[in-house]
Amino acid sequence: MIWAGAAFLFGLIAALQLAYWPMNANLEWITFGRLRPLHTNAAIFAFAGNAIFAGIYHSSQRLLKTRMFSDVLSKMHFWGWQLIILSAAITLPLGYTQSKEYAELEWPIDIAITVVWVIFAVNFFGTIRQRREKHMYVAIWFYIATIITVAVLHIVNSIEIPVGMLQSYPVYAGIQDALVQWWYGHNAVAFFLTTPFLGLMYYYIPKAANRPVYSYRLSIVHFWSLVFIYIWAGPHHLLYTSLPEWAQTLGMIFSVMLWAPSWGGMINGLLTLKGSWHLLRTEPLIKFFVAALTFYGMSTFEGPLLSIKSVSALGHYTDWIVGHVHAGALGWNGFLSFGMIYYLVPRLWKTELYSKKLLENHFWISLTGVLLYYISMVVAGITQGLMWRAVTPEGQLVYPDFIETVVRIVPLYWVRALGGGLFIIGFMMMAYNIYKTIRKAPKAVEQTSYEVQRTGFDEQTQDTHRKLEGMGFTFSVLAFLAIIVGSVIEIYPTLSLHKYVNPANIVEPHTPLEIAGRDIYIREGCYVCHSQQIRPIASEVLRYGNASTVEESMYDRPFQWGSKRTGPDLARLGKKYPNLWHYSHMIDPRAVTPKSIMPSYPWLVEKNTDFLVLRKKLSVMNKLGVPYDSEVVANADIHAQKQAQEIAADLESNGAPKGLAKKEIVALIAYLQSLGQKGKAQ
Repeated sequence: MIWAGAAFLFGLIAALQLAYWPMNANLEWITFGRLRPLHTNAAIFAFAGNAIFAGIYHSSQRLLKTRMFSDVLSKMHFWGWQLIILSAAITLPLGYTQSKEYAELEWPIDIAITVVWVIFAVNFFGTIRQRREKHMYVAIWFYIATIITVAVLHIVNSIEIPVGMLQSYPVYAGIQDALVQWWYGHNAVAFFLTTPFLGLMYYYIPKAANRPVYSYRLSIVHFWSLVFIYIWAGPHHLLYTSLPEWAQTLGMIFSVMLWAPSWGGMINGLLTLKGSWHLLRTEPLIKFFVAALTFYGMSTFEGPLLSIKSVSALGHYTDWIVGHVHAGALGWNGFLSFGMIYYLVPRLWKTELYSKKLLENHFWISLTGVLLYYISMVVAGITQGLMWRAVTPEGQLVYPDFIETVVRIVPLYWVRALGGGLFIIGFMMMAYNIYKTIRKAPKAVEQTSYEVQRTGFDEQTQDTHRKLEGMGFTFSVLAFLAIIVGSVIEIYPTLSLHKYVNPANIVEPHTPLEIAGRDIYIREGCYVCHSQQIRPIASEVLRYGNASTVEESMYDRPFQWGSKRTGPDLARLGKKYPNLWHYSHMIDPRAVTPKSIMPSYPWLVEKNTDFLVLRKKLSVMNKLGVPYDSEVVANADIHAQKQAQEIAADLESNGAPKGLAKKEIVALIAYLQSLGQKGKAQ
C-alpha cells in the first residue's frame, strides 16, 4: 500500500505538471520526462506487482492445499522485489533509463529482476509439485501463464550490451527494436496487468460471493484463447509506422480477435454473481469487484477498437490512449486490488473491517475520480486528433501551429488532475480504514492447524481438460507453446533487417557528439512527449514533411518513435531552426513558443559532456553493426569536441554566452540538428 500511495502521488504531480508547467520547479529529478517513467514503474511493478504476489501467495496455498514450497524463497522474493523497486526509485529520477516503455530500468536491475523472477517461479512451481489437490483450479492456470510469459518477455526484451555501470544499448535497432519493444510493452499489459488479475478474479470473486464460478467450460475457452491470441497483438501500437505492413496487419487482426476471449472472462466473472446481487447492499466490497470487471470489459472493448487502423489514425499519440490505459489501471487493476485487500485484511487479522461506511465512501469517491480522469482524457485525445488532422478544402492545415492544439486541451488536464486527486483521497480513506482494522485486531490469536487430505488423485475421468488439470508440467509446457508460437512468427522475420532496407536510402550514423546528445535526450525523457515517426497520413506529411522510412532509424539503439505527442514530432527538426533557437528553447521554452507547457532545462548549460566515454559507446555500436570507421571510434572524443567547438562558436556569435563547447546543451543541439538530415530520401 505504501508503493500504491507513491505511484498515485507521482501520477498526480505529473498530471499537474502538464496543466501548470511551473510544477516542474526547474529541478531535473522531478521534471515530467523523468517523473513519468517513475510513475508508470511504481504503478505497474510496485503497486500492481505486490498486489499480484500477495494474492498469488494467499490463494495458491489454499487452492493447492499445501504451504508454499520454501519460506526462504518467499522471503528472498519479497525483499528482492522491494530492493528492485527502491533501485528504480533512485535511478529513474537520476536519468538512468533505456527509454523503453515499461522497461526503462538499466541492465544491472534487469539482471536482478531475472534472478528474483526465477526465485518466484521455483517457489511457485515447487508448490504445484508438492500440492495435495491434484486438479489445478482456473486461477492457477492464469498464474502459470503469467510466470512463464513474463520471464520470456523480460529476457528477450532486455538483451543489451553495457557501455557503463548504468547505461546500455539494446542489440535490436530501428524496426527490430520497435517490434520487440511493443511485443514486450503490449504483453506486459497482457501478462502482468491482465492474466494474473484474472486469476485473482477467479479466486476472490467466488470467495467473496460464496458462489462457484459461473461456467467451467467458459473458463477453459477464456484461458486458452486469451493466452494464445494476446501475444500476437503488440504491433497494433505501431500502425502507420515504417514497420512492415504484414506485421501491422497481423497485429490489428489478432487485436480485433481479442474481443471474444476478453469479454468471455468478464461475462464469466459477472455471472458468477448471479443470484448474489443483493450483496451489493450488504457487502460493499463487492462493488469494487463489479466495477473492476466493468472497467475490464470497457478497456478490452476499447483496446481492439483503437487497434483498427482508421481509429488508430485518430487516437494514436493522443491523450485518448492515456485515458484508455488509466481506465484499465485504475478501474480494473486498482479496484480489483482494493476489493482483494478489503477481503483479505479482516480474515488475516481475524477481525471485522473497521468501517464499511468508509469503504462505501472510498468506492464512490474513487469511481468519480476514475470517470473524471477517463472522460477528460478521451475528450482531450479526440480533440487533439481532430485538430491535428484538420485540413482545409485547399489542402492547408487548419491548425498549423502545434501549440494551438496544446492550449486547447490544458483545461482538460486540470480535470484529469482533479480526478486523480479524488482517487488519492479515496485511497487515503482505505489506508486509514485498514490501519484501524489492524489496530483493533486481537493481539494474541491462537494458532490453529488443519489436517489436509489429498484429493483428486484417484479420480478416473474421460474429460481431456480435466486430465490436463492434473498434469502441472504438461500444462505449463502447453501454456509456453501457446505464447511462443505467435512471438516467433512476429519477431523472427524482422530480425533480418536487410530485407526491408533500400540500399539507395541508407543513412549515415550519428556523429560522436550527436550520440552524446542523443543519450542526453533519452536521459531527460524527451521521448515521453515527442515522437520521431512521421506517419503516411496527409495531415502529418503536410505538418512535418515526408513520411518516415525504415532506413532513417536503422542504426537507432534504442528506437525513438515515441508513443505520445504532447509536443510536435521531431523527425524532420534538423536545420529547421538556428542553433540559438534550440538554446533558447531549452533554457526557456516560453521565450520562443509562448504558452508552451514544456519544462525548462537550465542544468544543460551547467553540466559538462562526458567526451571520453564516447570511444566506448561507439565501440559498442560498432560491434552491434553500426558502420563507424575505426579512426572515428578511436578518436571519438576528439571528433566530438571539434564539432562542439563549431556549434559553440555559432551560438556565441549570435548572442549566447561564451564557453559552451563542453556543455551538454551543445551536444543536445547537435543531435536535434541532425534529425532528418542523414538520409537521401528527404
